[in-house]
Amino acid sequence: MQDTQSYRRPTRAEADLAARGAPGGRRRRRSGWRRRIGLLVLLVFVVVVAGGVLVWQRAVAFNDAVSTEPALSMRLFGPLSGGDRVNILLLGYSDESREGAFLSDSMNVVSIDRATDTTTMIPIPRDLWVEGVPEVPQNMKANEAFRIGTYEAGLEYGAELASKAVSRITGLEIHGWITLDFQGFEAMVDALDGITLDNPTAFSYTWDEGSYFTGDFPSSFAAGALQLDGRQALDYARSRYTSVVTESSDFARLVRQQRVLQAIRKEVVGWQALPRGLAVSESLAGHLRTNLPVLDLAMLTGKLDIDRRVELLEGEILVASTNTIGQYILVVIGQATTTDYSPLHEYIATALVAPFPSPPASPTES
Repeated sequence: MQDTQSYRRPTRAEADLAARGAPGGRRRRRSGWRRRIGLLVLLVFVVVVAGGVLVWQRAVAFNDAVSTEPALSMRLFGPLSGGDRVNILLLGYSDESREGAFLSDSMNVVSIDRATDTTTMIPIPRDLWVEGVPEVPQNMKANEAFRIGTYEAGLEYGAELASKAVSRITGLEIHGWITLDFQGFEAMVDALDGITLDNPTAFSYTWDEGSYFTGDFPSSFAAGALQLDGRQALDYARSRYTSVVTESSDFARLVRQQRVLQAIRKEVVGWQALPRGLAVSESLAGHLRTNLPVLDLAMLTGKLDIDRRVELLEGEILVASTNTIGQYILVVIGQATTTDYSPLHEYIATALVAPFPSPPASPTES
């Protein structure tokens, strides 16, 4: 005979306690939910790390293709780099596939004040006359230094020689250099699917000096917003024989080159632009060369928002002249001798410490 007990319905508290402790109860369901979240977090972590490794591998490959320095080094922006100001020389040039091979078509010093995190652009006129550089016995225009050095001992020596020439005439120590040929420039812009910039002055242009004097200009750029592919961007930056007098000078070309540089920067800065940045890096292999490692290049990209330009203007610090074979050149006003660049040194040094112009005040509502 078995003992029997009358059935008693459990209280709510007893039922809850049994459910929490029983197999398959709420605790197990909650643990399963947490496990799934944990696996999701782990998966995201693995994807991020794997993506970072892939990006770094591509960065190292890019560094090996374009730089003289190891990928893990930092020359300019590391904690032990020191110095108050960093000066980088940017050189654009044509290779031997075009006329004027290895003449620097554009020369710009990017000067970064580490203390204020501000950037000043100093365009160097191509026709600025250079004397007194020990490595170059003959006198020369500033844009010839790169070609002389390249033909003597290769592209890297050409960039070093150009840096010494620019340092001599400006009084600035050049800490690094970047060279880019025309094909690389076109490929870079095309890798970005083009760039957009605002052109304040419409002009027509030609590449033939004879057509310039006869007023025959087969191509043109309208005023306003321009969407440019690689070839168009290169033409815009380089056009010298134009229908507008003020657009035909080296100074106008330097201003247009800065517009192009700023338009490119907008397309490659920020995490959202990372895929395009990687595409750009691949397009530059074989066209860009530098003595800066990839970490410095990444830091430099974020500092190309130009806060100020220091113009070396004709009539203010430079004057037009001719050399012994009748070429147009620019020489420094106030030189005691032909190798004296102290007036230009003082001019640039004063400009670099001058207060930045205040931004225009925001309009107020009436």
